[in-house]
Amino acid sequence: MKIVFLLLVIYVPGFSQTPSGEYLLDKIDQNMSSDSRVFTSKMVIHGRRGSRTVESKTWAIGEEKSFTEYLAPAREKDTKMLKLEDQLWMYSPATDRTIQISGHMLRQSVMGSDLSYEDMMDDKKLQTHYTAAVVGTDTIESRPCWILELQAKTKDVAYEMRKLWVDQQRYLPLRQELYAKSGKLLKRMELSEIVRHGKRWYPMHILFKDMLKDGKGTEFMVDDIEFDVTIPDYRFSKASLRR
Repeated sequence: MKIVFLLLVIYVPGFSQTPSGEYLLDKIDQNMSSDSRVFTSKMVIHGRRGSRTVESKTWAIGEEKSFTEYLAPAREKDTKMLKLEDQLWMYSPATDRTIQISGHMLRQSVMGSDLSYEDMMDDKKLQTHYTAAVVGTDTIESRPCWILELQAKTKDVAYEMRKLWVDQQRYLPLRQELYAKSGKLLKRMELSEIVRHGKRWYPMHILFKDMLKDGKGTEFMVDDIEFDVTIPDYRFSKASLRR
């Protein structure tokens, strides 16, 4: 009887131990992080006076470098952002000026969206900057999830605490809640339209909601994405902002 029970424990689907928080963070990073990526996207900003769509293309290497060029609408076209480690520059064709965004400006909204400049820069691997513990289970859209609580272990993060609902099969967060040090809920993210890219699962649609603002939030939709591609060094220079 003992042998039969052990076989059931090993082979019956869903009968398994809860993984550690560290294991889940590693699996999430394998899905969400990459050596490099290039993607085109749309950001649909739902404001009080209606909705508008901003289109862009982004080139990124790890968590240190990224370059974004806005493609539409006309008034945002050719606006560019460059991130080098913890520094961010923005070029505006309307003024033909490049400014560095730093300090309290990083917490400001990007083009009236629910995302801040800090959010746009947040490409950090979770395992590097947070400790984690599984605190429960839940179900989102019929998918079993582990509830994971993250506490910052470094100072260079935008959010002191995070709460993630992690898909138990695909190891991807389907929901995230972002908290201030005081414990106040600041933002919520709903991740959907999960697709397979090689060995990774990736969300093609994310709904961001600033919990301190009214409104329906901001939708971020990935139209096309390539991982681990070669990107020339000149892309990540301040000279590229004015090209």
